[in-house]
Amino acid sequence: MVSWTGFSKKIPAERWDHLEKNQIISKEGLQRLTQQNLLPLTTANQMAENVIGRLALPLSLAPDFLVNGEVYHLPMVTEEPSVVAAASYAAKLIKRSGGFTAAVHQRQMIGQIALTGLVDHEKARQTILKQEDELLAAANAAHPSIVKRGGGAREIKVEINEKFLIVYLSIDTQEAMGANIVNTMMEAITPNLEQLTGGQSLMAILSNYATNSLVTAQCAVDLRYLSRNKKEAQILAQKIELASELAQVDPYRASTHNKGIFNGIDALVIATGNDWRAIEAGAHAYAAATGSYRGLSQWIFDREANQIIGSLTLPMPIATKGGSIGLNPSVQLAFDLLENPDAKTLAGLVVSLGLAQNFAALKALVGSGIQAGHMKLQAKSLALLAGATDQQVPQMVSQLLQEKHMNLEVAQKILKNLD
Repeated sequence: MVSWTGFSKKIPAERWDHLEKNQIISKEGLQRLTQQNLLPLTTANQMAENVIGRLALPLSLAPDFLVNGEVYHLPMVTEEPSVVAAASYAAKLIKRSGGFTAAVHQRQMIGQIALTGLVDHEKARQTILKQEDELLAAANAAHPSIVKRGGGAREIKVEINEKFLIVYLSIDTQEAMGANIVNTMMEAITPNLEQLTGGQSLMAILSNYATNSLVTAQCAVDLRYLSRNKKEAQILAQKIELASELAQVDPYRASTHNKGIFNGIDALVIATGNDWRAIEAGAHAYAAATGSYRGLSQWIFDREANQIIGSLTLPMPIATKGGSIGLNPSVQLAFDLLENPDAKTLAGLVVSLGLAQNFAALKALVGSGIQAGHMKLQAKSLALLAGATDQQVPQMVSQLLQEKHMNLEVAQKILKNLD
């Protein structure tokens, strides 16, 4: 068993040594990490328009996530230090209580074609459904490579929505997020649909509301890990449950509640080279599925089991192939640290991380409050901005926290007195 005690106190070189000694990273991955083999400018220039450089962000590690009986060390790309600290803390408590379970309900992407100018919407809908097999065959013929890999078009649904007849196509995209696969298939069957119905296609496009790619992560935390004081632990559990309920009824709280979940999710999605914008768009739409915007996670205090139980369900069409995933050396390093999971495993890890982040935030909010930790991290940032060395930072942080007002000017004065 790998010990992570004191990992956060080490310098990067010592962390590299820890990863190597415990065989957490391959030799190639370690070389990529230590030599800072980042995205080449020539590659970056091919990935986007008008490229003038590259932007680097911290790559951190949240260790010891126990998910479905396996231990994972999650790479996270974020500029907010409290995010990684909170995720690591939550992972430790949840592992002691049995870890996370993650279940992928289904993994298919959805494309849609909106038809207009129809005389009889219901007649057109029935005509399309009668030709479902032929339309699926036409869609698959447009992208035979995904069919060879075991994927392809699976189902057609048709809905009438005021002026529009909307055709939805579900597609198994295997390890890819599949935007190009879906869009190719949708455009391929558009002429067929127009001929069948006499309508005109307004657009044919992938939907990021990936309700056929739902993933659920669950965990239970024993109350003894909330506090050594049994009464205090029960109070904390009750408050976490209430905080969860608040996020279900108040959209102002729900927005911040869900942002906390995405502090973790985005960090792992970015690290693995996935489209974090698509993931967020789908999840926020899912948060409003009932007609009002709600918190995405739920926490229940099980008084008989003496546990606080959490659950998080999200659309999670995460990918391990395609896009820029194979181009960026840092992304390849992230997959190395994850031991190259398939798309379904990665989706479970992402949602588990979101649930861990949420637990840590709620525990802090209803307990000691969130500012204590944030102010310490803010003091560290101010010390670095003022020009403090690594050796000077701890002393500066200590002094800054004692100041009535904490800002860059105060930090600069403290640093000057240290010299």
